[in-house]
Amino acid sequence: MATEITTADRTISAEDLAVMPRWVMPLVRVCIIAVDASLAAVGFIFAFWLREGKSAFADGPAVWDESFLPYVGILAFAIPCRIVTLGIAGVYRFDGAFEYSREIARVFGATVISTLLMIAWAFMFRGGYLYRDFSYSRGVFALDLLCTLVLLFAFHLAVRAAQSAARDRGINLIPTIIVGSNSEAEQTISELGSRRHLGYRVVGYVADEAGKTSETAKLGNVSELADVIRRFDIKEVIITDNSLAGERLFEAMMALGRKRRVEFRFAPTLFDLLPQKTSVDRIGVLPMVRLFRSPLSDGQRFLKRVSDIIIAVIAAAVTSPIWIIAAIAVKFDSPGKVFFRQERVGMDGRVFLCFKFRTMRADADESVHRAAYEQNIAGRSDANSGDEEKPVFGKVKDDPRITRVGRLLRRTSIDELPQLLNVLRGEMSIVGPRPPIPYEVEAYEVWQRKRLDMKPGMTGLWQVSGRSRLTFEEMVRVDLYYIENWSLLLDAKILALTIPAVLRGDGAR
Repeated sequence: MATEITTADRTISAEDLAVMPRWVMPLVRVCIIAVDASLAAVGFIFAFWLREGKSAFADGPAVWDESFLPYVGILAFAIPCRIVTLGIAGVYRFDGAFEYSREIARVFGATVISTLLMIAWAFMFRGGYLYRDFSYSRGVFALDLLCTLVLLFAFHLAVRAAQSAARDRGINLIPTIIVGSNSEAEQTISELGSRRHLGYRVVGYVADEAGKTSETAKLGNVSELADVIRRFDIKEVIITDNSLAGERLFEAMMALGRKRRVEFRFAPTLFDLLPQKTSVDRIGVLPMVRLFRSPLSDGQRFLKRVSDIIIAVIAAAVTSPIWIIAAIAVKFDSPGKVFFRQERVGMDGRVFLCFKFRTMRADADESVHRAAYEQNIAGRSDANSGDEEKPVFGKVKDDPRITRVGRLLRRTSIDELPQLLNVLRGEMSIVGPRPPIPYEVEAYEVWQRKRLDMKPGMTGLWQVSGRSRLTFEEMVRVDLYYIENWSLLLDAKILALTIPAVLRGDGAR
């Protein structure tokens, strides 16, 4: 492939066209499988040593100790079993986006399933009937599960961290083109370009009209889509123009054939919210779509409340030293109370007092923030207190009311720890929509009040999606998406993404 190609817009650099040699990832995959096999063996042998207090290896010329011989057949089965279940779980896929929380879930599920298969093998096969009278220790299998989980978790998280670092350097990226030149195309290009860890390299876009951005090359018209895919060896096509005729895409797919293995994806407007909590009924002969009046059933509310209490109690106990240090720092930094209580609007419009560590002077004027937030709700351009690259909405620029300790508490989100008290009181949830201020709710349109259908949360999809980088309307739509698509798994994913977001100080100010 040529190192440079000139298009109608500009010359595409070698970096835009760079593709890793095809043999690299298979070799990496083989190495990772080999390490997994070794870890499976180490975990089992170490578990035997912990349970029996004996080494699995013999002191003499023999390889295995006599006491370990009944387990040799289990070990021989365990290694390929672990590898196969990890492969089925998708652990060895290294193309496209990944999430650490999903990786943990995959490793956990594969390890548990393979352990159950090992137990079944042990008690059915009995070492080829050589040890029919031998009683296998359940403790060995339990310890093997724990040891192997720890080893595989550590290794695969390290692998994904290395993959993320490699992607930041332009390695392991999928050559991608965007179909469309609208605002959604610009947003998709910007998002994939700024977050290389997602695993995509946008080579350019295909559209009948030129886009507004000069940073990405136009590769051709939509009628040339198949030729563009072949020319640039594209592996992913992301379609952002929903007005594109379906037959034109179908023609391109047919022209390419199956052997190219090109993935076509639709990327509708980032926050096109089609409620998923619907069901189809029939009234007489008429089909009717029923919308759930409540986003959560009684059982789901109970599960969410129980999980809130458990997490809040554990979090409060773990972070108690931080509470003490923060309280002392706030007290000595400026005169006033340690805790700040502010009215917020909860579920169904109920007003409650939200607790925080005080981050402002005791005599701070709230009207400054109110004016800034009214600009944000109105969608005015001057609502951005940051810049074009790092926008910050709904905040006062260089707010003089914030104390020195307060800036640190806000940057680390420590100021929000007292909200655990609100969670225990039932006023807030661990995960949920952002808790609004009463004067903010007064300015809501009717559709925006749906945010009040659930308890507000200490963290939420809004925080891990950009926090104050989102405009007011984007923030509301993110919250509505969360409400429509709630599940315990979604809460778990958001919690897993919250810590990295807090460490980055993503949108905090």
